Amino acid sequence: MSLTSPWRADFPGILALESEGQTYLDSAATAQKPQAVLDALLGYYQAGAANVHRAQHVPGERATRAFEDSRHKVARWLNAASAEEIVFTRGATESLNLLAYGLEHLFVAGDEIVISAAEHHANLLPWQQLAQRKSLKLVILPLTAAGDVDLQQATALVSPRTRLLAVSQLSNVLGRWQPTTELVNLARAFGALSVVDGAQGAVHARQAVQALGCDFYACSSHKLYGPDGVGLLYGRREALQHLRHWQLGGEMVRQTDYHTSSFRPAPLGLEAGTPPVSGVIALGAALDYLGRLDSNAVDQHEQALHQRLLAGLRQRDGVRLLGEPRIALACFSVDGVHSGDLAHLLTDQGIAVRAGHHCAMPLLQRLGVAGAIRVSLALYNDEADLRRFFEALDKALELLR
Repeated sequence: MSLTSPWRADFPGILALESEGQTYLDSAATAQKPQAVLDALLGYYQAGAANVHRAQHVPGERATRAFEDSRHKVARWLNAASAEEIVFTRGATESLNLLAYGLEHLFVAGDEIVISAAEHHANLLPWQQLAQRKSLKLVILPLTAAGDVDLQQATALVSPRTRLLAVSQLSNVLGRWQPTTELVNLARAFGALSVVDGAQGAVHARQAVQALGCDFYACSSHKLYGPDGVGLLYGRREALQHLRHWQLGGEMVRQTDYHTSSFRPAPLGLEAGTPPVSGVIALGAALDYLGRLDSNAVDQHEQALHQRLLAGLRQRDGVRLLGEPRIALACFSVDGVHSGDLAHLLTDQGIAVRAGHHCAMPLLQRLGVAGAIRVSLALYNDEADLRRFFEALDKALELLR
């Protein structure tokens, strides 16, 4: 059965790349944007750009209304209890750094922060550096051979000394859904805060943060078919009250004189300065677009493509898959072949994949590889994309061998 994408025509960037002989298989890094997002961006600027919240004039009121409407859309998309639990940032990385600095006052020397061995640098480095600043212990949860957090070992490692657990929902290297609910429950049993990095997970499944039970959930617009420069931070209402203001400036201040200040609570208290107004509005358009799709059809299409990707890789000699990917992507190395050399030859043939350590150096070190190729899929990819990839892969391997 031929796997075509009924949504491909909605993405001008994919069509433009295809017209110049490019096959885009790097959506885990950033996704292409539907026409609805481009229309929203252009519409905001063409109608007259204005800052939000601080103006009483018509363009300012219009921008504020659209901006806050997107906050409500995000809350519905993540199944949050209230739009007031949604904080806009500049990306998932900024969201996680906000947490590391905003929660720092809760930790004392000897406390423990728990992360998994599969973390992206964005969910490793902020906690690593916090641990160094405050003389904390950073505990690493090991993985099974398949690439899942080992729950049996996690049960032994999460303890009364644990103050915070931070884990990725879906690994950007291993393509595995992690046992996030079980880990969050484990942290809660010891009174620890929980942080879920949903940068990949938010793209491939509708979330229910209330059911998940985490205290914080972070993800990015640019992976979710929206503009770059916009991040989302969900915080449970009670958990948000723990955060101290980490950036100071306009909008977040309630009252100030030269010597004293008082600040707004979340979310506006955590959104100092002019936010990415156009990007937030266009993110709302992306969520509207995704909400109109048949999510079951999208899931079935992506899963079918993923199975063909895995089958094709397993048929080729010397190809080593990292872990046992279940969705959206596959990372692999090839015996005797440098990933950088392979990526260069794929690029020469118009194949856009990611190569290197994928912002997960410690994980790749544990897996015993210096670098890997990552192929990642989105709803606009089709069987022809995979055919071109495998043809290019075979030619590249023939040259390199």
